[in-house]
Amino acid sequence: MSADTLPAAANAPAQLEAAAGTFAKVKAGLGTVIFGQDEVIEQTLVTLLAGGHGLLIGVPGLAKTKLVDSLGIVLGLDTARVQFTPDLMPADITGSEVMEESASGARAFRFIRGPVFTELLMADEINRASPRTQSALLQAMQENHVTVAGARHDLPTPFHVLATQNPLEQEGTYPLPEAQLDRFLLQIDVGYPDLEAERRMLLATTMGEEVKAARVCGPEQLVEAQSLVRRIPVGEKVMASILKLVRAARPGSSEGGIEPGIIAWGPGPRASQALMLAVRARALLDGRFSPSTDDVAALAAPVLRHRMALSFTARADGLSTAGVIADLCQSLL
Repeated sequence: MSADTLPAAANAPAQLEAAAGTFAKVKAGLGTVIFGQDEVIEQTLVTLLAGGHGLLIGVPGLAKTKLVDSLGIVLGLDTARVQFTPDLMPADITGSEVMEESASGARAFRFIRGPVFTELLMADEINRASPRTQSALLQAMQENHVTVAGARHDLPTPFHVLATQNPLEQEGTYPLPEAQLDRFLLQIDVGYPDLEAERRMLLATTMGEEVKAARVCGPEQLVEAQSLVRRIPVGEKVMASILKLVRAARPGSSEGGIEPGIIAWGPGPRASQALMLAVRARALLDGRFSPSTDDVAALAAPVLRHRMALSFTARADGLSTAGVIADLCQSLL
């Protein structure tokens, strides 16, 4: 067992069980308003429990915005939404200083906070804003504060960004730079619901009064669970699996049976950190006291797919990032 473990306290199992019970209710509450997206709900909760940010990618109409709104309600978080457009400016996100004059005639600058000063920020269609505006989120997502006119302004705790992106529309979009993609703990692909789920959604949303999400816990419980996640024990086998998988996804690696020249650029150490936290969060969400290699396999794609890219030759041969990650998992885990 690694040294990074829960303290040897008698109430540690009870704390884990209580947190697991709370977030099982959170997951069930989200399932009453979001249909056919169980995996998406799970990965989003894993992101929050791990203390990270999530990038939701899917075509319009798949309840990405509703998921974020419902999360705010169920978790009792303050929320804000920013619709990213080409004319959005950094100050529209972080805030700005304005000159004010008092009754006595004295003038002073006052900082007016932007929407980033919230506990759960939805960055809708984040790739529609210019790189300059996208970069306004970089410091906030990594350091939990923003700097305006040389002054530091701390963000609340917890602070999470859930950004959405439409994979189809390329007109008027600006691809996210690798440095910003790396700030997202998971890339969560939102697919179409199956037939039965879509049928239940039709009945629930077009007949009678639509069910609304209800609060289950508050931000204090989320922060406590995040602290608990970081102290969940991780076995040496799981840690070795994480390191082997991430290192095999880099160019020039001889592990995993991937031929040289297939991977153009791969994940850095932040991917290992993200996967380590994510598997712990998934274990807590399932009510387990430690993660397994199954958790590593389940979260490999969400952690790695936005942190690596295939070469032109590999793409021309019909290979995909998802396929390469699946091959690595099969050979290494």
